[in-house]
Amino acid sequence: MKIKRKIEIAAISDVHLGTYGCHAKHLLTYLNSIEPKKLVLNGDIIDIWQFSKRYFPKSHLKVIKKIMDMASEGVDVIYITGNHDEMLRKFSNTTIGNISIVDKLVLELNGKKAWFFHGDVFDVSIQNAKWLAKLGGYGYDVLTLLNRVVNWYLEKRGKERYSLSKKIKNGVKGAVKFINDYEEVISDLAIENGYDYVICGHIHQPKIEYKENKHGKTMYLNSGDWVENFTALEYQFNRWKIYNYNKDKFAPFYVDEDIENMEVKDLIAAITIVEQHEKKTK
Repeated sequence: MKIKRKIEIAAISDVHLGTYGCHAKHLLTYLNSIEPKKLVLNGDIIDIWQFSKRYFPKSHLKVIKKIMDMASEGVDVIYITGNHDEMLRKFSNTTIGNISIVDKLVLELNGKKAWFFHGDVFDVSIQNAKWLAKLGGYGYDVLTLLNRVVNWYLEKRGKERYSLSKKIKNGVKGAVKFINDYEEVISDLAIENGYDYVICGHIHQPKIEYKENKHGKTMYLNSGDWVENFTALEYQFNRWKIYNYNKDKFAPFYVDEDIENMEVKDLIAAITIVEQHEKKTK
């Protein structure tokens, strides 16, 4: 038996299919565990910047096939373009079946407005020095591959994993103000435009946090990535949560006071379905 969690929206970003840093098998496990009404692919899903015919493993192709299968089964798949897959922006506002390609998305969720976009338009390094950002992308890919070797060695010795890329990336961002106060700029703009939620990716930092200024407040959400953090955003029971593959792989969707009065049978029906299936070997 395969247990799937019913959720209203799943949002993922920064998968970087086609790169050594992508953990496609982790993502495939996650996608196989959920039954969303909407799947929001919030940019940098396929890394066209670094695409190479020499490296596109079967597991990466399986992720694409899984997404296509989900769409054919009725899931509304919305692909929001990012900077690493910016070539798709020429196809913005194209819809094929249940798959649509857009640059941004606005949804109304239980009377609240949610604004989705990748976030690269707020990144000064991408806008003003795209060639340098692309060069940095290749370096980041090599660094991630090196980090895998380092972590393999550390785990063999029973030591804690270490992220070289995070350490360097955070240091560089702090030194040159890489994100130009990314979260604050995005949140301020969301407040100015009356959005209750602003959902982005790009900086590989999963987060949910209320942001407030003198004009109002909004909830800032970042879906993280599938290179280092293995995270997604999920919306169900009128609330958001961060799904973390390393911590939540076998955990149900957490709920609290909103459903404390529900009957057990209703709760089980709301969050899971059980389906019989045959194991397939490919």
